[in-house]
Amino acid sequence: MTAALVLEDGEVFAGRSVGADGVAFGEAVFATAMTGYQELVTDPSYAEQILCFTAPMVGNYGVAEGRCESDRVHVRGVVMREARGPEWTAWLRANGVVALTGVDTRSLVLHLRDSGSQRAAIAVGEVDAEEICRQPAMDGRALAAGVSTREPYRFCDGGPDVAVVDYGCKRSILRRLERAGAAVTVYPHDVDADELTGHDGVLLSNGPGDPEPLQEEIATVCCLVGKVPVFGICLGHQLLAHATGCETFKLPFGHRGANHPVVDRRSGRVLVTSQNHGFAVRPSEGREATHVSLYDGTVEGLDYPELRARSVQFHPEAGPGPHDAWPLLEAWVAELAA
Repeated sequence: MTAALVLEDGEVFAGRSVGADGVAFGEAVFATAMTGYQELVTDPSYAEQILCFTAPMVGNYGVAEGRCESDRVHVRGVVMREARGPEWTAWLRANGVVALTGVDTRSLVLHLRDSGSQRAAIAVGEVDAEEICRQPAMDGRALAAGVSTREPYRFCDGGPDVAVVDYGCKRSILRRLERAGAAVTVYPHDVDADELTGHDGVLLSNGPGDPEPLQEEIATVCCLVGKVPVFGICLGHQLLAHATGCETFKLPFGHRGANHPVVDRRSGRVLVTSQNHGFAVRPSEGREATHVSLYDGTVEGLDYPELRARSVQFHPEAGPGPHDAWPLLEAWVAELAA
């Protein structure tokens, strides 16, 4: 069935529908990972987004329950050059995902790199660009509440007692903490700081949307720093930055993929990292970043020894091929146990 991706600037990219029926609105973004398609679409950080895969073939090794990063699909739509395998497209339909194949994804990605991520729609038939422009932009959107757990739960038992604040937490973060020997309890995004300070450490998870409007969550982080060791990942990194006086800003087209080089400025070592974010921390005077992106020089890590707090913009739990960042979480858990 003929369909198309329509951008808010009026650009149209034709394709063929292979997913669920209907129209999907969201922010059009792209990811450069060559594998991990199931992990990406179930990552809560992709909430309210239409994901374009740059890999030329998607779906060629099927699907499996163990690859999901959460209990449901979070993308609004999927755009592909070539969808391979009936299992993948059947899975997209079963999960209600509007999806296109046969799209000139190279041209689409080049356009998004030049013009920036923008509002879009996937539809069979015509969609008015004005209708797309009436959809909310990602700037100013607080999305953590829609993807967070509603109730606390115990994920695993073990050594150091770690509280994970779920702003859209990936399952692989919890599994990596378990493998590092931690006992893990997961809390909702709006948990009170007093419930967290009794733990040996607090991990602020990844999540979708703009960090700036999450004022209550930032206030909670303000109450935590200096009282309990804190480790922030992705959105958690941005919330820690806000809590310590930094600002964030929206990137033109974000960092999404499994091949992003980040330099550890303390050692000079370059890590190949997995990333998924559309906002970044603005550099501030008196606070030097520990990690920096080699793509665009943006802040990728912060350390506050006096507050026992640190954070990274990338995903240290991910293992898309390189395992460069795995030791960061393992070292933090070991410090909690010492």
